[in-house]
Amino acid sequence: MRKANRLTAAIVAVPVGLAVLIVGAAPASAADDFYTPPSPLPAGRPGDIIRSEAGSFSADVDKTAQVQRIMYLSRDMRDEPIAVTGTVLTPNTPWQGRDKRPVVAYAPGTHGLGDQCAPSKTLAGDEEYEGQFVLGLLGKGWGVVVTDYQGLGPPGLHTYANRKAEAHAVLDSIRAAQRLPAADLPQDGPVVIGGYSQGGGAAAAAAELQDAYAPELELKGVYAGAPPANLKALARFLDDSYAIGFGLFAVASFNYSYPDRDILGIFNEEGRKVLKQVETECVVDALANHAELKTKDLIKDGRPFSAYLDTEPYNSVFGEQQIGLIKPAVPVLVAHSSQDDIVPYEQGKAMAQGWCNLGATVQFKEIDPPSGHLPAMQKSFPVMLDWLTARLDDAKVTNNCGSF
Repeated sequence: MRKANRLTAAIVAVPVGLAVLIVGAAPASAADDFYTPPSPLPAGRPGDIIRSEAGSFSADVDKTAQVQRIMYLSRDMRDEPIAVTGTVLTPNTPWQGRDKRPVVAYAPGTHGLGDQCAPSKTLAGDEEYEGQFVLGLLGKGWGVVVTDYQGLGPPGLHTYANRKAEAHAVLDSIRAAQRLPAADLPQDGPVVIGGYSQGGGAAAAAAELQDAYAPELELKGVYAGAPPANLKALARFLDDSYAIGFGLFAVASFNYSYPDRDILGIFNEEGRKVLKQVETECVVDALANHAELKTKDLIKDGRPFSAYLDTEPYNSVFGEQQIGLIKPAVPVLVAHSSQDDIVPYEQGKAMAQGWCNLGATVQFKEIDPPSGHLPAMQKSFPVMLDWLTARLDDAKVTNNCGSF
C-alpha cells in the first residue's frame, strides 16, 4: 500500500474524538504576547509561577472547570532555568473523594515544533486532539495540568523527545499547578502522571527522574502509553515510513539542543531545507507533507538516515535519550500495541523489562485488540484512567515482571 494511502487510512480509522487531527492548530492571536518571558527570568524555584491568566478550553469544559494558562520556571537538559507554558484546569465541583483533590499531569503527545502547535493554544482554540482525554480526567474530579514542554510557545525550538527537558517540564508543571492560587489545588496533595506517545515518553522520563528532581511530590504512580524509549530503534522504524515527519522533528530538535554536535553535517541542501520546514510544522503537517519522503534523498551520500545511527554524533545524542535505565520510585504501567505503526512495540516492552531488572514495580499491558498507533491511543485511555484511579485509591499493586 502506498504511504499516502496508509496515512489516509490511519486518519480515517481514528475515532471521531481524534478526527480533529485533520484540522490543525489554532491560529495565532494577540494572546501570543503571553508566551514572551521576561528578560531576565525572575529568580525562583522550578515550578514557580512567572505569570498566569484566565484561559479557555471548549464550551463544555468552561462550564465545569476553571481554566488558567500559566508560565512557570523549569530547567532544560543542562539544568539551566527556562520558562515553560501550560494549562491548569480545576473542576468547579467540590472534591468528594478521599484525601485531598489529586492533581494529574497529563503529558501531551506529539503536537509539532511550530509555536502555534502548543497544547495551551490548541486547547484554547477547541482543536486539541487530546481534549477528550483531558475531559475524562476532569470527570474524575481531579485537577489537571498540561505542559507545553520547552519551546512550544516561548522562544526557542521545542526540545522534542529530549528526555530530561520533557521530564522537568512535566514535574515542574505539577509544582506550578500546586502553587497557582487561582487553581485552588492542594500544595501537598497526591499526584499522578500519564501520557501516550511523546507523552508516554515524557511520563516515563518523569517517573525515572522524580525521586531526584522533585522528591517532595506525593507521586502515586505513572502511566506511560506507547513510549518512545529508544530513539535509535524508533528512528530505524520510522525511516521512510509515512510518519517520517516525527523523526524529522527529532533531528531538528537535536540540532537545536546540541549546537556543538554538527547534527546536520550529513544533510544535503534539500535535507536542510526540509528540516527548516519542519521547525514550523504541527503533527498533521508533518504527516501530510512528508509521507512519501525518503531520507536517502536528504543525505549527501545517498544513504538513508538510519545508516548513520551507530555513528557520531547520532549514537551518543540519541543514546542520551534512552529511557529504562533508571529505577522509578513509584509504580508504573506501560501499555503498548503490538501492531503500533509509529512507535515500535519491542522497544517499549524493553523499557519496561529494563525497569523490572532494576527492581521497580512494573505492570506491562498489551493494548488489546492490537492496532495501529492512533487507534490504540483511544483504546488505551480507559486503561490509563483505571490505573491512575487505583493508584490514587492506594490499591495494592504488584508487578508482572517475567511474564512479558
